[in-house]
Amino acid sequence: MNRQAQAAVLFLLGAALLHAGATDLYLRYVKTGLRPLLLASGAVLIATAVATAWYERRRDRRSGSHEHPGPRVSWLLLLPLLALILSAPPALGSYSALRTGTALQKPYAYGPLPAGDPVPLSVVEYASRAAYDHGRSLHGRPVRVTGFLALDRSGAPYLVRMALNCCAADAQPVKVALTGDLPPVLRPDAWLEVTGTYTPRLTRDPVNDGPIPYLKVTSTRPVQAPRDPYDETWNN
Repeated sequence: MNRQAQAAVLFLLGAALLHAGATDLYLRYVKTGLRPLLLASGAVLIATAVATAWYERRRDRRSGSHEHPGPRVSWLLLLPLLALILSAPPALGSYSALRTGTALQKPYAYGPLPAGDPVPLSVVEYASRAAYDHGRSLHGRPVRVTGFLALDRSGAPYLVRMALNCCAADAQPVKVALTGDLPPVLRPDAWLEVTGTYTPRLTRDPVNDGPIPYLKVTSTRPVQAPRDPYDETWNN
């Protein structure tokens, strides 16, 4: 692959990063706060590609010579890039969640519950308050939590969000076990808005022995997958 071809690959890669950063596609790969860096990286790659192509054309005109083309197989390097541009991978779901231990961590402190009846909480927020604060702030307050369903080998249901530090490669699940008034048909990876109340019941994740609190369900409602499928509240 000669310099002109390398410049073309750099340009396409930069364009792919700009496309991902300008749309919600980037949320399948990295956390929300990295969007400016993604856009900046795309712009730098495009600028580098244009400068490289300009320099090579100028050098060829001066010398009157041209580089011999590299092996055609090198163009196969474009296949992963085209896959990035043409198709977005699905967000991690129940398959990954059941094969990875819960990432629930004890927070440094608990802020006041937000207003609302029921109280809107993330899976991470409910799980940490239920598991580590023993539900002190949750008593007498119905909560509303949204996540996707995962069913273990016995058919036990969990409400899950994949939490991440940086990117999808380090995503780990936070799980809440469900009991109470559940739908008659439970479909893995379906997104649900669950309303319920705290229960002191607790189980252990068979993968890493981490705590998995229960939520006593009073009602459920199917919802669309959110714009950002990952939960970033666990390390804030």
